[in-house]
Amino acid sequence: MPRIERLRLGHAPALLVFERENRAYFAASIPDRGDAFFARFDALLRERLDEQAAGLARFHLVVDDDGTVLARVNLVDVAHGSADLGYRVAERAAGQGLATAAVREVCALAASAYGLHTLRAVATTDNTASRKVLARTGFRVTGRTELNGSPALRFARELPAAGAVPAAGSTVVQESGSTAGLIGD
Repeated sequence: MPRIERLRLGHAPALLVFERENRAYFAASIPDRGDAFFARFDALLRERLDEQAAGLARFHLVVDDDGTVLARVNLVDVAHGSADLGYRVAERAAGQGLATAAVREVCALAASAYGLHTLRAVATTDNTASRKVLARTGFRVTGRTELNGSPALRFARELPAAGAVPAAGSTVVQESGSTAGLIGD
């Protein structure tokens, strides 16, 4: 069963496979990471882990029972109780509700474990799948923008205060350890 794990150095091999295998698929709807990303992967991963340790970002992977990375869900630019949400799902796992379940779970973590109260996201107007995930998970359109020269929409979601009663169907997550919770959607 897929589960969310906080990014750690041990994920490097599986994460690199995920990024390489899905590069063309991702580039069809979001900006390509470029060759430099792959050439500097180990150094960039360490930089992201340093950001996470400093509390500036929270990086999550959705992994299968065999350790295969199925998705990433990241919270970046964490400051003043808010963060920007980004996610990408492997082509083989797309269209199965995984993104919706993972975003829901990371929203719950953002409120309960990280003390955040607002999340923001951006999706291009032609990225119907991402716009649907954001709508299903409580994000509302807050304006228009551009993303790498393409028309895009801004989204935001207010999170419940820490200690608030979780919505029906939400999962309990562990703050420590590598398995933050299970995705059952």
